[in-house]
Amino acid sequence: MPSKTALIRLMLAALLVSPATSSADDFRSPGDKRWWKGEWKEVYWDGPCQVKSESKRGEFKREIKCKDGIGADWRGEWKDEYWDGPCLVKQDVKRDEFKEEVKCERRHQ
Repeated sequence: MPSKTALIRLMLAALLVSPATSSADDFRSPGDKRWWKGEWKEVYWDGPCQVKSESKRGEFKREIKCKDGIGADWRGEWKDEYWDGPCLVKQDVKRDEFKEEVKCERRHQ
C-alpha cells in the first residue's frame, strides 16, 4: 500500500496537469479554416502581402496582393482553370497579384 506522501504527490501532480490540458488551444493558423463550412471573411497581412479570403457555402475566394511583387511566393503570369474533384478552380495570376476562386457543385446521393 502506497504511503500518504506518495498519494499526496500524485494528487498534486494531477491537479497541476489538469488545467493545462483543459485550456489547450487550437494551434491551427487562421487560414486553416474549413472553407466549405459556413460563411466568413478575413483580411490579414502575410509579410509584405495583403491577403483577403472570403467563403460562402460551396464557394471560396482568395486574393493576395504584394506591392511590386515583393514577397510573392509565385513567379510569372498565368490564367488557369481546372477541376479538382467536384470543384472548379480558377486562377488568375499576375506578377503582384494572385487570385483564386473555387466553386463546388453539390453531389446528389
